[in-house]
Amino acid sequence: MSTRDAKLERAREEFVAQWGAMGSQWGINRTMAQIHALLMTAVEPMNTDEVMEELQISRGNAHSNLKELVAWGLLRVVVKKGERRDFFEAEKDVWQIFTIVTRERKKREIDPALSVLQRCAEETRDLESSEAVAFHAQMRQLEEFVGFASKVADRVGSMKHGFAVQMAAKLFI
Repeated sequence: MSTRDAKLERAREEFVAQWGAMGSQWGINRTMAQIHALLMTAVEPMNTDEVMEELQISRGNAHSNLKELVAWGLLRVVVKKGERRDFFEAEKDVWQIFTIVTRERKKREIDPALSVLQRCAEETRDLESSEAVAFHAQMRQLEEFVGFASKVADRVGSMKHGFAVQMAAKLFI
């Protein structure tokens, strides 16, 4: 292996490890994020055996995480002529990755939280004790904020990349 190839391999391994560590921050497990990073940086689609070998993971672990990444929309199954195995390629457009992760996190985290807040507020609406009134008011405030966050996530997720960057520039610069 040439020096350049070795440098590329080290850089890729570092990226895969870091992307895996970040995975828990976006609501997915480390292996799922590492598989995504591996395929996002792969020039050609890879099959399950190649993913297993590269990441030193079991077939079951590879299979379940590949399946979940396909369900999220972060990977696509690629059929190669003459091959019986499925190959996988990652979405490489950074904005698409962001919108997919935003949509999935909203579905898994924000929407259930909003449902609980709405239910808690509704169940305590007619209670009259000072503790119940304070609890109800807190639930309504949280419901309002989480509802706002949900609308922002929907709005940002539906924007085109260029427009989103322009809006962010106006807000933050």
